[in-house]
Amino acid sequence: MSLTNGLEIPKETLDAEIQAFFDSAPPLKNKVDISEKLEEFVKKNSLPSGSGGVRRVVCVTSGGTTVPLEQRCVRYIDNFSSGHRGAASTEYFLKAGYAVIFLYRRGTCQPYCRSLPDDPLLECFEYMDESNIKVSQPHSEAVRNAITKNRAAVTGSLLLKLPFTTIFEYLQMLQMISLSMRSLGPHAMLYLAAAVSDFYVPWKSMAEHKIQSGAGPLDMRLVQVPKMLLVLRQDWAPKAFCISFKLETDSKILLEKADMALKKYKMHMVVANELSTRKEEVVVVRSNEKVSVHRNNSLGDNDVESPLIELIVERHSAYVNNSDI
Repeated sequence: MSLTNGLEIPKETLDAEIQAFFDSAPPLKNKVDISEKLEEFVKKNSLPSGSGGVRRVVCVTSGGTTVPLEQRCVRYIDNFSSGHRGAASTEYFLKAGYAVIFLYRRGTCQPYCRSLPDDPLLECFEYMDESNIKVSQPHSEAVRNAITKNRAAVTGSLLLKLPFTTIFEYLQMLQMISLSMRSLGPHAMLYLAAAVSDFYVPWKSMAEHKIQSGAGPLDMRLVQVPKMLLVLRQDWAPKAFCISFKLETDSKILLEKADMALKKYKMHMVVANELSTRKEEVVVVRSNEKVSVHRNNSLGDNDVESPLIELIVERHSAYVNNSDI
């Protein structure tokens, strides 16, 4: 049974809603390629790591999903997210020895790119002659570090990047990833930092071509995206360590909403963050504790994700040790 607005809904009803969503969604164009990449990545990281133990694998979701308003999309509704938290968290998970499946919104912040300049790309390079272009001196170290660390992670089969744009792509790919990680048992983690749309326009009821403004005011009915966290937790990856996020603009209701999400979706942990302070502080909510995590301002290049991932790794270790593998 699951809870929605305080009412119990039979699980079979929830499953039917989810299946209806997937049945009506446009199919992934590169589904076979994604499936092959996932299978290979999980297989490689199922083998004992250099330390002798099984490497842990985390799926980090990052960025916001879009809701297309037309099948041949010109207009869409977007969810706010720069992808900074997901990108930063990926770096810290890799540093902690995890392999990472990075499910990210196209065009959002990438791992190891946070230190790159905000200047336009072409301003980062110097033209020497027709066959020689180099990175300008102020940016050379940052570019070198980004390329070196990203290459090491990707070629070492420790980082798999999978992009999405729409809510349809995101949820189909999340299901594929979760199912592919089932074999990892408690060594798998789902770190769901993406900003996921709550409402969408069903594909079959969507206009095929661009909506014309000359037709006057636009009335459009959005339906609720089926809540898939509980099904993910119970069916797709039942032994994985699952973390979701709760973002609010009103700090007065934040912890209450996070606690509700923890119980409703049976998460192991919910990271609560308030919009205006999300880069400085988060609160980790669990069934038996609430831990405030703060950015260490004494370290100039530090961020709140550093102590957050350190705490999560500790709790995941305890979860693995207490699991009946």
